[in-house]
Amino acid sequence: MATTRRVTDSSAPSKRWYATGRRKEATARVYLSQGTGAIMVNNRAISEYLRRQTLEMLVNEPFVAIERAGQFDVKATVAGGGLSGQAGAIRHGIARALTAFDLELRPALKSAGLLTRDPRAKERKKYGRVAARARFQFSKR
Repeated sequence: MATTRRVTDSSAPSKRWYATGRRKEATARVYLSQGTGAIMVNNRAISEYLRRQTLEMLVNEPFVAIERAGQFDVKATVAGGGLSGQAGAIRHGIARALTAFDLELRPALKSAGLLTRDPRAKERKKYGRVAARARFQFSKR
């Protein structure tokens, strides 16, 4: 089952919602709270961390799907994989955290395909081959 839970901090007046997102080898722990739309990834601004506009758009997709862009603050800790996989993991975590915030948002996120964990990963190398599918060079003579 999805790892989602409500996190309450005694020092903070507002509530936070937590979820884990995964993509390829990347794992993101996402904390969501109501706010101004600031997204922090590993204690850095999202534009500074991801460095590509397309990846920022990918991360903001769940908010666009529910038409609530700029209403939530996100604090994410992500490890493993590359930038693209990490952006996908953050997106997955945000979508799961939004369902923990309000269960009525689930149909909109589900129809946009944001709650499904992308199962694609690197195929393993096979013995007797150079890589997963590439073969060693063959010489007939």
